[in-house]
Amino acid sequence: MTISYIGVIGAGAWGTALAQSVHRAGCGAVLWCFEPGVEEVINRTHENSTYLPGIKLDAGIRATAILEEAAATDAIFLAVPAQFLRNVAKNLSLTLARDIPVVVCAKGIEQKSAALMSEIVGDILPGRPLAVFSGPTFAGEVARGLPTAVTLATQDRGVGNELIEAIGAQTLRPYLSEDVIGAEIGGAVKNVLAIACGVTEGRGFGDNARAALITRGLAEMTRLCIAKGGKAETMMGLSGLGDLTLTCSSSQSRNYSLGEAIGRGEAIGEVLASRKSVAEGVTSAAAVSTLAKRLGVEMPITESVVGIVNETLTVDDAVEGLLARPFQSENQARR
Repeated sequence: MTISYIGVIGAGAWGTALAQSVHRAGCGAVLWCFEPGVEEVINRTHENSTYLPGIKLDAGIRATAILEEAAATDAIFLAVPAQFLRNVAKNLSLTLARDIPVVVCAKGIEQKSAALMSEIVGDILPGRPLAVFSGPTFAGEVARGLPTAVTLATQDRGVGNELIEAIGAQTLRPYLSEDVIGAEIGGAVKNVLAIACGVTEGRGFGDNARAALITRGLAEMTRLCIAKGGKAETMMGLSGLGDLTLTCSSSQSRNYSLGEAIGRGEAIGEVLASRKSVAEGVTSAAAVSTLAKRLGVEMPITESVVGIVNETLTVDDAVEGLLARPFQSENQARR
């Protein structure tokens, strides 16, 4: 198998950055756009002024509103929001050849089913080689060609090596892993924890509190990963600690900046209404909680975020609840 032409499904900031990155690595790239008119603007101006403004795209990137055109490639990168991935996969199932690798780039857990994105793809697009692309990646930095390292997780090492050969470059360094579950858990849960860290910043709780949330959040993430069948060591890699540290430390993160706004007292509905891009942590928080309860895993920080985004808990009540928890051993497992 030779991968030289890649279809990126989803023309948000992340999908656009991926198209730029794979084209820069030497692959042909076609970018599927859901919203009418976005493809015309990209093709005419070589810029996604809606979702990634101010960054000039390579002229060779072609945008399309026709899903079949993006599916007629050597590999598919799914970069749509997590809650829309199932419907997009169903549409792809009508045209996508059975030997085409599908790379999940969405970071989230489905609300209705608490399913991982790879589980949805495996169910709707069975038989296709499957991989997960995850790690500390701000879209703007990837699109500008700043140095970035990511995890490419797949149980098909041959396909993994082909993908790395196709998309790897000096400024985008993929590291191969076999732990698909771990890579997905890290990518989904860190968005929820980023909201919590943003709240601490917006509330003025200081760097000590944020460091504590990152560390205890990593413990929650690791417990869930193990219970789901992933590997603890994956949580210490790029798709775990790497992505968690990035997302919980910068206002470039949609989830962190949302938490900052909530911490300052802004209404979550108004903040979300003012944004075009999706903060995956909002929609994934309840799904992570559902999955954790199903697996018997205690995740108190996640539960606090669920209460905050659903507006059943005030920030002050959530903080008070966390600080009132019993003292325990740092390495005590809670399942």
